[in-house]
Amino acid sequence: MWKHVRAVLFDLDGTLIDSAPDLGAAADKMRVDRGMPSLPLHAYRHMAGAGARGMLGIAFGMTPESAGFAEMREEFFRNYEQCMTERTYAFEGVPELIQALEAGPLLWGVVTNKSMRFTDPLTRQMPLFAQAAAVVSGDTTPHSKPHPEPLFEAARRMQIAPEHCIYVGDDERDIQAGAAAGMKTVAARYGYLGATADTVHWGADAHINSPLELLKLLG
Repeated sequence: MWKHVRAVLFDLDGTLIDSAPDLGAAADKMRVDRGMPSLPLHAYRHMAGAGARGMLGIAFGMTPESAGFAEMREEFFRNYEQCMTERTYAFEGVPELIQALEAGPLLWGVVTNKSMRFTDPLTRQMPLFAQAAAVVSGDTTPHSKPHPEPLFEAARRMQIAPEHCIYVGDDERDIQAGAAAGMKTVAARYGYLGATADTVHWGADAHINSPLELLKLLG
């Protein structure tokens, strides 16, 4: 379908890896530590893509404007650092997808809004990322998605023009960032889609319901 593609860039959480169990556990520990009842994972899962904001919203009904949010967020971050790879795993089909990309002529990389504080140790600990040509975090550049600059930075690191890259993500911000960077975009429908998300209206160039479907677009 897209013969001009030379590189594939992916969002991280909800696209390549399912980190919801560890993110939820970090927030749930805060509840338990305060004598509150534990919540099941499914209560947290749909907001995993929103990071601390999403997890604290589920666990405590907090917003970034809430009193004490900064302190609670830092406690959440410390908890997450202690457990970030205990229950996190690649989505089914992702290892095979990455293996297929590495066996061909395409480079691949990661562009995430997750901060380097977490992205770097997580990707170092997971063998899946050993051959990634670029890993760009939310604070690698002065901007995070939906701004296109993180995607431009990944393209620069790979020495490939943005128009020869595609970007795959499970959030509307991913599609907005990819389009703004001049890349073809793919909406990953298997990720952390909120209950009201309608990917049809995101404006993506294609949609996939499983990771391996991406290979059909590159065939």
